[in-house]
Order: sequence, then structure tokens, then C-alpha cells
Amino acid sequence: MRKKVLLAILGLSFTSAVFSKDYVVSTQNTSLIFKAEKGKKSIFQYYGSKIDNISDVYNAGLNMNMETYPAFGLNNKLEKVVAITQPDGNMSLDLVVDSVEQIKDENGSKTVIILKDKIYPVEIKQFFRTYTNTDVISTWVEICNNGKKPITLYQFASAYLPVYRGENWINHMHGTWAAEHFMEEEMLTNGQKVISNKYGLDNTKTDNPSFMISLDGKLNEKTGSVIGGTLAWTGNYKIKLNANNQNVTVTAGINEENSHYILNGKQTFVTPEFAMTYSNSGKGGVSREFHKWARNYKLHQGNRLHEILLNSWEGVYFKVNQQEMNNMMEAFSAMGGELFVMDDGWFGNKYPRNNAQSSLGDWEVCKEKLPEGIGGLLESAKKNNIKFGIWIEPEMSNTKSELFEKHPDWIMRIDNRDLTTGRGQTQVVLDLTNPEVQDFAFGIVDKLMTEFPQIYYMKWDDNSCLMDYGSSYLPKDRQSHLYIEYQRGLENVLKRIRAKYPNLIMQACAGGGGRITYGILPYFDEFWTSDNTDAIQRIYMQWSISNYYPAIAMASHVSATKNHQTGRIVPIKFRFDVAMSGRLGMEIQPKDMTAAEKEFSKRAIKAYKSIRPVVQLGDLYRLVSPYDNKGLASLMYVTPEKDRSVVFVYKISHLIDMKLPYIKLDGLDESKLYRIKDLTPNNEKNPCRLNGKVISGKTLMEQGLNVKNLLKNQYSSLALELNIVQ
Repeated sequence: MRKKVLLAILGLSFTSAVFSKDYVVSTQNTSLIFKAEKGKKSIFQYYGSKIDNISDVYNAGLNMNMETYPAFGLNNKLEKVVAITQPDGNMSLDLVVDSVEQIKDENGSKTVIILKDKIYPVEIKQFFRTYTNTDVISTWVEICNNGKKPITLYQFASAYLPVYRGENWINHMHGTWAAEHFMEEEMLTNGQKVISNKYGLDNTKTDNPSFMISLDGKLNEKTGSVIGGTLAWTGNYKIKLNANNQNVTVTAGINEENSHYILNGKQTFVTPEFAMTYSNSGKGGVSREFHKWARNYKLHQGNRLHEILLNSWEGVYFKVNQQEMNNMMEAFSAMGGELFVMDDGWFGNKYPRNNAQSSLGDWEVCKEKLPEGIGGLLESAKKNNIKFGIWIEPEMSNTKSELFEKHPDWIMRIDNRDLTTGRGQTQVVLDLTNPEVQDFAFGIVDKLMTEFPQIYYMKWDDNSCLMDYGSSYLPKDRQSHLYIEYQRGLENVLKRIRAKYPNLIMQACAGGGGRITYGILPYFDEFWTSDNTDAIQRIYMQWSISNYYPAIAMASHVSATKNHQTGRIVPIKFRFDVAMSGRLGMEIQPKDMTAAEKEFSKRAIKAYKSIRPVVQLGDLYRLVSPYDNKGLASLMYVTPEKDRSVVFVYKISHLIDMKLPYIKLDGLDESKLYRIKDLTPNNEKNPCRLNGKVISGKTLMEQGLNVKNLLKNQYSSLALELNIVQ
């Protein structure tokens, strides 16, 4: 018995039918402990810092004594995460442990608790997975109907996590189009806090299925015990924090509203993965673990450096034409750019795509706009030594399109109701529950890549929520499956694309930042953060998103001044310094730039190439939050070896003789000396006074940098590189 407990603690591989009571799921620095005994309830006991001796949890009174997956029907005063109706109408589940298995593989370990109802042929497998070299543990369940008759699922959460009740604060994000992902932090009072969305498709414009919760007071970047969670699902979601004087319980999973699911006999329903991590190093520790996990396990090619691109959208909008695309490629290449992406407006012949009112679904090159076609653009890209990408919106159509005329049955609609339309008063959603429509969506990418294999990049957009809840493909008694089956259909399409085109770079866009989740990102290399490219507002959005998502996936573009969304006029250095803290790109018309702006852009692009590995693959340390209203914001990236770092500082408010905090750096080697380089001076021959200075890591972290005299003007900024002095 003791031997098996020890094996569990060490994470070694074993499968057991006769098993011990206590099980440990451990990462490098954390442990999750549950008690499981055949024929009894599975009991959650602990989640937090790594435990070497299980008895410590009990002796210290840290055990939670709560079910790992509580079911509706018995003892209903407690929060429940699964509810079903049996074939005979019985609405209860009485789940007890049948067995526990722990298996180690090349990516970590997998633990499964097999729970069975005492009477009915319902089995639930509750999984916990660890990931090598991270402190992330993910969990999900499989609900198996082992009988012959269908059952109906009304609740089917992925996770249930008890949390110690103390002075708990939560971090989450909220927003709207062009103002996505603004950070909210608040004390968790008794009652319920719900983070949810039911848009069907673009589900992170208003909220994001990610949160942090502190165990010991107000959330802090560097200190404090913090649990972070994120749901890997791109459809409707619900995260509920239920707090009382005894504890906090977290439930996370698919939003079950209007989505009851009929599960036939011998079928299994699999919930999405919920990932969690724990840190004693505050919010920063949680973020760095999520970033590492994302790059190594969740992003498509997450450790591959991303190119610097120019997107055509704000440069020409729908006015795409051959000569303009050629000119933009030539100008961007001269600045050192690596990739050009032609956005919306390139397709449709019967209905040319001149605005948002037509043509979606008619994925053929507009001969009037592009007489030389995609081939001509690829030739131009080759001539200018630049890669080429293209915009698509495969899940949508317009009522003014050949597709709509030919396949009205492919549209998501309710037969006896007027059709709801979206963008341009004509946009509609294709029914991806239908395998024929899935073939069509896959075929858009497949046809382009078959004819033009030199296409390097695709921007996959979605400018609509799921408006009309009706499918002509799903049976009448399965209409409630629509929200879920749509996502499964989309996933089928994306899996096919990735199987055939693993090296195609893809960006997830949904009218801006409407699809930033770990449900979609395994099939994409990056996401479009927001349609709002204003540098000041991007500081706030990118700061928030960085709590859960890594810089390598965060598309951040330099755009025109005055800005097209806010009208703000901001210097090009500030715009570059903000964009360089993510995946650098441009969203601008080069011919409208001055010669001085082009020259600065050339230097800034060159500088970014030199620090790209640090920003895209390094560890993030957030230093001064824009949300703290201290007049500036600052963050930095550090290599794992601590030999290189990049520091960004932004002045975000401006008063004469205003006080500004010293910038105390983090993540450096205090025993080493670092030489500072000004990466983006306005005048190449006159860098800031810090350029060339050598300062110890100890001083930089304990005392910091005085930048007040370097940020004298409105919208002043710094981008500094630090290298160890050998």
C-alpha cells in the first residue's frame, strides 16, 4: 500500500485495480491530492504547493473533503457539475469510484478516476493531466452512456475546484469590440461570480474564459498565492465562482444554457479541457507557467519565431487592386518587412467584394481587381523577397452571394422565421454541423493551397456571432446540440487543414479579439488582439491578455496616426515600442508615411529582429501596471538563461513635473552586470543617457531605473536591451 502511494507521489506509471486511498498529481512545484476508494465518493483534498508527504495535508488541516465531481440528485444543497435524466425519468446520479489509473507518457502523466453510478449504466471518467516542465494541470471528463437507451445531459462541466476561503480576489477580463480584454480585479464577496458568454462563435469580445484567484489578499505581480484557470473551448462557456464563509468552489465548462444534449446508448460525451496552475509568486508566476505551457503544448508550432508582417486592411480597406498590393509589398520590403498579408476585398466576380454587404462564400479572385490573380501577387512577393499571406472568412456567407443562391440550406436559420443578418445587413453563418459545409470550408483553404502552395499565411476571420438558432442538418430532436456540434464541426475542419498543411501559418481573428482561447489556438499560430490598433489602448489590452496568453501569439501592429479607431495622434516611436512587446507587425499604408517615418521603421524593424527570440520566447515580467494610474506602464522579457532582457516603458499620462516611479526590473541574475542598449532612439546618433551604461542585476532589481528625465514629453517611451557583460 505504501509503495503504491509513493509511486503516485513520484508520478511513476502504474495501473491499479486494488488501490490506495490517497493519490497525488504532481508537477515540479505543485500538487493536487484526492482520496479515492472503491465503492465510495472521490474526494478532493488539496491543490497548492508541492507536497512531499501526504500526511502533512491532514496534520495541518488543509484537506478540503469535497467531492471531485459532484452530481445532481442527492444532497442537493451543494454546487453540482453534472446533471442528467435517465431513460426512466430519474434525474439523479450516485457516482462512486470504480478504479483509478495513473499513467506516465512522454508529455507528462495522466490520472483518471473512473466513477460509476450505483444503479444505472452511466460511467464518468475524470481526467487530470500534467505537462512536463510546466506547473499546469488540466482536467476534463468523459461521460459514457453504457446502456442501450438515450440519456439527456443538462449539466456537464469540465472541472470542479474547491479553493480555500480567505481574502480572495479575482482577475478576469471584460470588454466589447475594439475594447476587448480590459482587466478587472475585485474582491470576491460571498455569493456567485459568473464569467460566461453565449455568442456561439466570437466568444471573447465581452469576456474571456480565464481567471486568477488569490488565496491571501489583493492580487500582486510578484508575491502571494494565486490559482489561475483557463478553459480550452471556443464555444459558449461558463465559469462560476461560488463563495461562502467556508470555501470557494469553481466550476468551469461549456455553457449548458439551451444546450441540453441527448446521449445515445454506447456513446461518450467529452468535455473541453480546463487548465489550471498555482504559484506562490503572484500573478507573474501564473502567467509565466501558462505561457510556457502554451508555447510547448497548446499553440501550433508554439516555439517557432514569427515573422514581421504588413496587413493591408487599414492601408486600403476593401480597395484591393494588383498595383496597390505590389506597391505595399515593395515599400514594406524596403523597410525590412518579411511577410505581406492581403486582407478583405480580393474576391467575388458576379458580386465583387467592394464592401461588407456581399461576396462572402464566393472564394474566387476578383478579375477586375486582380487581373494577374494570386499568381501575380506571389510573383511580386518573390521579386521583393517577401512572403505572402491572404485573408479568408470560411464560416460565413452574405445573402448577396452565389453561395447563398446555390445553397440556402447551408445557412444557419429557422425555417418559419425571418432570417437575421449581421455585418453589412447581409452577413449570415454557415451551418458547420453539416459535413457538406465542413467540406466546403476545408475546400476554401485546400483549393488555395493546392493552386498556390507558396501561400505562407492565412488570416481566418469570423465577423459574426451565431445569430439564428436553427440547423436544417440536425434532427428536430437534436436542435439543442447546435452550439456544441458547430464547434465540433469547426474543429473537424481545422484538424483536416492541420493534417494536410502543418506548415501553413494561421491567425485566429474574430472581428478583432473575439476568439482568444486555448480551444482554438492548437490549430493557429497567433491571434489578432483587437481591431483597435491605437497604441495607448493596446497597452491596456495587451497587458490584460498577457496574464494568460504569450507574446509570441499576440499580433501587435503599428498603425497610422491619427489612429483610425480613436483619432489619437501618437509618435511613431511610441507606436513601435508598444507593438514590439508582442508579435510585431504593421497595419498602415506605406505611401502615406513620411521619409523620416520610413527610416525610423527600418531601424525599429531591424532592432526587433535582434530581440525577437527574447520577446517571443522569453519569460514575461510585468513591472508597472497601466491600471495602477502611476503615469506609466512597464514590462520586460528575460531569456531563461537570464543573459538577455528587453525592457519597455511607456508614458501614458502627461503633466508638468509629474512624479513617476522608478522602474524596478525583475528576473535578472543579481550577481551579474548588464550593459544597456537603447533600441529605438528617435535619433540614431543620440541615444538616451542609459545607452552603454553597465549596471548590476542587483541594483536594477532592488533600486531600479530613474526614467523621469527620459520621458519628458507626452507619449514618450523606451525600448531597452540588456546583455550580460562577460
